[in-house]
Amino acid sequence: MSDGLRVLPVLGLPEVREGDDLASLIAGAVALEDGDVLVVAQKVVSKAEGRVVSLGEIEPSERARELAVEERDARHIEAILRESARIVRVRAGFVIAETRHGFVCGSAGVDASNAPEAGMLVLLPLDPDASAVRLRARLQELAGVTVGVIVSDSFGRAWRLGTTDVAIGVAGIAPLLDLTGQLDRAGYELHATTIAVADEIAGAAELVMGKTDGVPAAVVRGLALEGEGSAQELVMPAERDLFR
Repeated sequence: MSDGLRVLPVLGLPEVREGDDLASLIAGAVALEDGDVLVVAQKVVSKAEGRVVSLGEIEPSERARELAVEERDARHIEAILRESARIVRVRAGFVIAETRHGFVCGSAGVDASNAPEAGMLVLLPLDPDASAVRLRARLQELAGVTVGVIVSDSFGRAWRLGTTDVAIGVAGIAPLLDLTGQLDRAGYELHATTIAVADEIAGAAELVMGKTDGVPAAVVRGLALEGEGSAQELVMPAERDLFR
């Protein structure tokens, strides 16, 4: 870090629709610099990629009807089941599921908030890492800059209240910083310290993006980050998951 860390909202982006060139919209709204990390909310990535579904097109299964309670639409539950590789917990119509990507999150990432219109649901991108790679390459083509890209989404945590944004797609940065073997200031050797850098950046970006402000992207500037990796590196392996 040189002159400090800055987190800048990307303002003025229009409502994103299927087929939109998201990178072009972003490049037209902010002057990116080499070394920036662009954080983009999953919702706009999914919308551009057509990962939306209308409740009217969904026929709920018997399982969905069983899990739905009065305040939950069985069609919404059905969309969650279709996006799930494994149901982890269910309580009062709230579903925690493991997605095809390996993410364990509420409702398998299926959400009605900030959908294109009422009665629609937004799904996670099929491959958020690939989405990040495409955005990064397109931005380099359009703006001539080399940036890192993070696709972020809000996740709860098993041992903490509240949500925070985390990285579900990564390109152009190493998502983890492994400090194993390094010495602290007292000379103690670190044995199991790994920092989720990509998640920390996503969380910082969310502070200027918000959930209701219509700001779906932010630029994090001032981090000296180099490396490659994917958000899959952040997924807890099943053999180490104490919550299974």
